[in-house]
Amino acid sequence: MVLSSSLSGPALHLMSDVEGRMGRRAAVIVFALALAATAARGQTVAEPTPRKGSTEFQVWTGGGHSFANGIGNTGLWNVGVRYGWVLTDAVGPRFLRGRFECVVDAVPAYVIFQPRGAVYGAGINPLGLKWNFDTGRRVAPYVDMDGGLLLTSSNVPSGISRVNFASGPGIGANFGHGKAHWSLEVRWLHISDAGLTPDNPGINILQARVGLGWFHHKE
Repeated sequence: MVLSSSLSGPALHLMSDVEGRMGRRAAVIVFALALAATAARGQTVAEPTPRKGSTEFQVWTGGGHSFANGIGNTGLWNVGVRYGWVLTDAVGPRFLRGRFECVVDAVPAYVIFQPRGAVYGAGINPLGLKWNFDTGRRVAPYVDMDGGLLLTSSNVPSGISRVNFASGPGIGANFGHGKAHWSLEVRWLHISDAGLTPDNPGINILQARVGLGWFHHKE
């Protein structure tokens, strides 16, 4: 199925039906995760900074554009939710001292703007590795690396594959505000099918993200 402004009649109806189903699924996923987080908060206490045993819940969104190698003239917007587990106390030399966190991201809404039109999708990043630097201040930088599966309603890049993998590193900072924190980050996102098709040009996206999150610890 190719999504473009030239579609009409039954094709437009089919496109609207697909987008409607994806929108409903995205809403169900976000609602379920938010409900789970609310239940978790009922048994835990929020805290301004992470510590060993803390969990993190975050809602984030970001956008970016293609750059460097790979397919060009491509934009991207997505929204996701993150759940993480802080596994260690602060360790390491002073300038690198921090806490190790394992994270999972559900990305129920992807919009990829290709020259032939917008493509819609959803993804899951089942394993991410995050290092939260221990600054003792309201601004705490972090670095992370994650990746996972991306499924789309049409081929990405155009004519290649509807099944891709999205991965890449990010660098950002948490800005404390009481028991919640804002995060701002820059991420390099690589999208490709990892050789599932003979032609595998890939897309490199430079993306900016913003998120709102909470760290919680069991009472």
